[in-house]
Amino acid sequence: MHTPRIALAGIVLESNAFAPVATEADFRGRYYLEGEDLLREARRPGGIISREMAAFVAAMDATGPWTPVPLVLTGCQPWGPVDQAFFAHTLDRILAGLEAHPVDGVYVANHGAMVATVSSDPDGDMLRAIRKVTGPHTPIICTLDLHANVSERMAGAADVLVSYLTNPHVDQIERGEEAAWLMRAMLAGMRPRAHHIRLPLTPSSVNLLSASGPYGEIIDYGQRRKRECAGAILNVSVTGNFTFSDTPENGMAVTVTAREDAGAARALATEIATRIWDMRARYRRTLTTRDEAIVIAREACTGRREPVIFSDAGDNPGGGGSGRTTALLAALVHAGLNGVLYGSFCDPALAAQAHAVGQGGAFTAVFNREVSSAFDARFECQAKVLAVGDGNIVGRRGLYQGRRLALGPSAALALGDGGVAVVVISDRNQTADPMFFEMLGLDPGVAPVVCVKSRGHFRAGFDLWFAPERVFEVDTPGLTSPVLNRFDWKGLPRPVYPLDEDTVWAPAP
Repeated sequence: MHTPRIALAGIVLESNAFAPVATEADFRGRYYLEGEDLLREARRPGGIISREMAAFVAAMDATGPWTPVPLVLTGCQPWGPVDQAFFAHTLDRILAGLEAHPVDGVYVANHGAMVATVSSDPDGDMLRAIRKVTGPHTPIICTLDLHANVSERMAGAADVLVSYLTNPHVDQIERGEEAAWLMRAMLAGMRPRAHHIRLPLTPSSVNLLSASGPYGEIIDYGQRRKRECAGAILNVSVTGNFTFSDTPENGMAVTVTAREDAGAARALATEIATRIWDMRARYRRTLTTRDEAIVIAREACTGRREPVIFSDAGDNPGGGGSGRTTALLAALVHAGLNGVLYGSFCDPALAAQAHAVGQGGAFTAVFNREVSSAFDARFECQAKVLAVGDGNIVGRRGLYQGRRLALGPSAALALGDGGVAVVVISDRNQTADPMFFEMLGLDPGVAPVVCVKSRGHFRAGFDLWFAPERVFEVDTPGLTSPVLNRFDWKGLPRPVYPLDEDTVWAPAP
């Protein structure tokens, strides 16, 4: 009996076109795994790689014999466009492995919103190149982040695209397992048919929560309609797009995969896309101003309001933000509040200085001693070192649950009169898990005000203490500001809603 050989590969990056270029050093600084190193990390509990890759391997291990052919898996924190030469070299490594080791199937774990310094659609380039090597009949299954920019090239090259269903993202394991089931089914002879529709609709990420609002409703609708199709539909993926990629491939997209009937896939994709377009006006959200946030924070700090959590929405490292904007931090310090936790500011030089001063020591903290962008303003304040640490943690909730993170030398600083405690880290990460505070002895469960540099994933990490009505997204400057008309867009497929109110769309006949 033939044991199927399945290739494993992925280049994971969410690209913000306004952020600095993601270099080879950025990828290797997080993970760059080839061959057996890839497989070893995938089977390691609490690994650093994407959980869908680990889940795919575990599910294939559990469902029968197979021979993994691990090629290359690399990932970088959300940042700018990937260096084209590095992308091309990595893809060449993957293709060379495929040519040297013929396979029966390919599993690709990508984010789906990668941009390169030359190509606007490297995810599509990658899948098309893999298809050219494998030929038309080898199953190619790709998992994607819910914020993927799904192009026609991607949809045409892969047999099945499987996107996350949750935002915050807590279903990567299920999606990896789903990809493994689909691979087994295709190896047994199933030949799925897909239909893809991309809309001229590019909402910002704050409008793409899955627990509520129009996006949550449409995801639920798609899954209900899938169930109602009595097994004819294998997968419904509604990807919200990552607007900051600023490419012609941007736009909310619906990809429906049928077991065998292309007409069924087309009909359901059209139905869902039409429903999305009809509710497009709901993909807007009013943010909390900084002045309003200070009023809310003062009420919470004085017991007149239940504890609250703020999202420093304009500076989300999980979307390419620098993690170094100071506008909200400075406002909280100047307001003279007491009991505020703020995390996490990425400043290796400041963290190193805190380590040199030592716990209990006082010094003048200079945030952004070297200003790197217009948003990363210098801020100077007296500080006391509350704690220092190495930044090696294992996440315990939400996006980072069970995953190892290396945040580098870290410190907790009490600023000004001591009413604001800020966490300073050395490796840029969004604060989506309470461990960012707890590793330094700070307890977000008792703080009247917690502020995080995270767009939405913090909701799953901090929901123990902060119900949705206690969450406020603050309008702050930065590379991930949800106020889209502040950016100089060059690649978006104009006209596009909500930037262009007169945008029109109708389903193809």
